[in-house]
Amino acid sequence: MLTFNFTPFPALSTERLTLRQLASTDAPALFSLRSNPQVMQYIPRPLAASVAECAAFIEAGNDAISRNELLQWGMALPASAEIIGTIGYYRLQPEHHRAEIGYMLHPTNQGQGLMQEALAAVLHFGFETLHLHSVEGITDPQNVASARTLTRAGFVQEGLFRQNEMWEGNFLDTAYYSLLCPTSR
Repeated sequence: MLTFNFTPFPALSTERLTLRQLASTDAPALFSLRSNPQVMQYIPRPLAASVAECAAFIEAGNDAISRNELLQWGMALPASAEIIGTIGYYRLQPEHHRAEIGYMLHPTNQGQGLMQEALAAVLHFGFETLHLHSVEGITDPQNVASARTLTRAGFVQEGLFRQNEMWEGNFLDTAYYSLLCPTSR
């Protein structure tokens, strides 16, 4: 079984991005993401109702990071401290050497390859530093952009679960993607 230690927090950087721990000062920017119907369209969670709610979300996430239960980065352009998205390992399964990846990006920053860049850095960290064997990505099958992001990174669709989740009175399908560590394929 793997053991994780996220102290100190593992900040990452790419050619165009800084991936860092979220802070309470990021609550307004996170609110602009989590309250945006376009961003949340395929995420079966309620829209954020307030900046305070996002501040509590950040605090809960950082508490989970301190317990080594999840790892979430805020994505920022180097010229600005404001986050434009998030990416992270939200369901760590150390007993299976596996984790689920999740991400969101503000619409004004989509279509520029930024998520692909962040995903590559986070996957490299997951395989090389955390020693994960596999990473899964779970998405709504209608979310073509997310499916394209995953497949460009090498993920393969492993399954489609029909009407396996209920959200707001509707049954939703879920597509599961998986990527094995490049050294174990």
